[in-house]
Amino acid sequence: MRKERLLSLQEIVERTIEEGATTVEQVHRSIATMPFDVLEKIDALQKPIGKAREIHDETVGNIYETIRLLNERAGEIARGLLQRGDDKKSE
Repeated sequence: MRKERLLSLQEIVERTIEEGATTVEQVHRSIATMPFDVLEKIDALQKPIGKAREIHDETVGNIYETIRLLNERAGEIARGLLQRGDDKKSE
């Protein structure tokens, strides 16, 4: 019973981090869009700002994807430890 509760808690934490990272990424992107939109209206800045936006968007995507991957991996490790701990009790 204890193992099931811990696994359930682990799943909730992993899902919450996943959803939280996605929400924060969406907010981050929407806020970052504002200055890019304003600066791109200046003809002389349109091209360099467009490039800066591309770099920003790619970087942001990579960062939040890394957070999600680390969260997933931490979940796998936690599940493995819980399983191993349960297996050792059986021995």
